[in-house]
Amino acid sequence: MVTIGGYVIHGNSAGTLGLCLDSLLSVCDRVVAIDSESSDGSALLSSERVVERVVFPWRGFGAARARAVECLPGVDYIFFLDADEWLSPGAPEVFARFRASHPTLPQYKVRRRDWVEIHGRKRFSLRTETRVRIIRRDCATWTPSMIVHESMPRRVSQKIDLTVEHLFSTSIEKTLGKMNQYAFLWAVCAAAHQQRARFTLGRRPLHFVRNAFLKGALWRGGMDAIRMSWVVARYHAEKYRYLRASRDPLFQDAVSAYKAGDYPRVFSFAAMATDSTLRGATVA
Repeated sequence: MVTIGGYVIHGNSAGTLGLCLDSLLSVCDRVVAIDSESSDGSALLSSERVVERVVFPWRGFGAARARAVECLPGVDYIFFLDADEWLSPGAPEVFARFRASHPTLPQYKVRRRDWVEIHGRKRFSLRTETRVRIIRRDCATWTPSMIVHESMPRRVSQKIDLTVEHLFSTSIEKTLGKMNQYAFLWAVCAAAHQQRARFTLGRRPLHFVRNAFLKGALWRGGMDAIRMSWVVARYHAEKYRYLRASRDPLFQDAVSAYKAGDYPRVFSFAAMATDSTLRGATVA
């Protein structure tokens, strides 16, 4: 029988973590919660469900994911959710079929549906994308240098009929900050590996059209979807803007910290860069 170990990495996520843990417990043989020193009662949600909790100070996504894999020895596959994700109804049956299929591929992809609920207004789906979420344990090789969210080498994969629901955003302003931080982190990694900046003219409008029109967010969310699509599209131009500005002292310090393996310091630089950028930014 194929065995599956599940994990979630969380900080102060008490509002969504319970549903996430319930989803993992419904499909996994063993579940571990990597707690980045939460202080909002999230730890209680793990103990109530008798889920193994491992306190691990934040050093980035790669380090936390690698620690989770260490905590799940002996399983055949690793399945993970973010703290603001949960599974659609029918997931246990999908996993039962997956186990019965005697899987052997390095990784499997699932659908992820991003939901937006701004200021308590009606929730709408922004987009649906495909993400790798089931990884053969010997291929679950995250390292601390993988500071960009969900960074993994490309491997042979197959899609299965599973949907992960994701509470993507409850605030346009917070999403703007998150997208900016991810852009900075991506650019730091790219600069450290001597990747050159691409031409970005039109990149943001293209991604805006993709989400708002081609993926249909406008028809589901109206003006909120327009604003959110524009904010999300900003990431695809911003990451190359950072990369082109590689002589900026703050960015240079972040790249140096990355090369030295001082990842907490890289995240502190990303927070400073985001604060500086957002002071002069508008949602539009």
